[in-house]
Amino acid sequence: MSRIYDLSHPYQHQMPVYPGDDPVVLREKRSAAKDGYTLYALQTGLHAGTHLDAPLHFLAEGRMIADLPLDLFAGRGRLLDVRGEDPIRYRAEYGSLVGEDDVVLLWTGHSAAWGTAAYFQQHPTVHEELARFFVQRRIKLLGMDLPSPDGPPFLVHKTLLGAGIPLLENLTNLEQLEQLSSFEVIAFPLKICAEGCPVRAVARVLA
Repeated sequence: MSRIYDLSHPYQHQMPVYPGDDPVVLREKRSAAKDGYTLYALQTGLHAGTHLDAPLHFLAEGRMIADLPLDLFAGRGRLLDVRGEDPIRYRAEYGSLVGEDDVVLLWTGHSAAWGTAAYFQQHPTVHEELARFFVQRRIKLLGMDLPSPDGPPFLVHKTLLGAGIPLLENLTNLEQLEQLSSFEVIAFPLKICAEGCPVRAVARVLA
């Protein structure tokens, strides 16, 4: 059986969220010990933790998560080691590393700051030239261990989502993939009629 690597943050009560977003409330409403069954209730925004952005997130006529084809959420992974870069720029070697329908993961190392204010306020960003390269290469999904690839006016978001490339944000544990020669990324959301959705993102070693 192929090995599976977890690339997701745990979903927890009062977990870190993007500044201004609603807090995550995850509470036990019934307990097996007292009530004979356990039942939790979840109140959350759709961009907490490891999650997907659909085009509707920034484009008025963009598609919702439920409208996106399933094949966007799984594919051959390409890990780009971009630690120490800000902004994260295009490199010539990406021309031979990145191909059509790849799931590209940007490994910045910034997930080490998860749980601190710096995670959301002082993160690297993706240069627009690199975003345009991903569009030209027709990748299917861009993931990163960041809360966002950019800041206002969110041109990178708009470039990628406008080309139909969803964003997979708040990944973690990408260092586990450094020595893998071939792996698949899988990050299926709920079939939700909304602009985003938490996911359980994983990487699976390919034979």
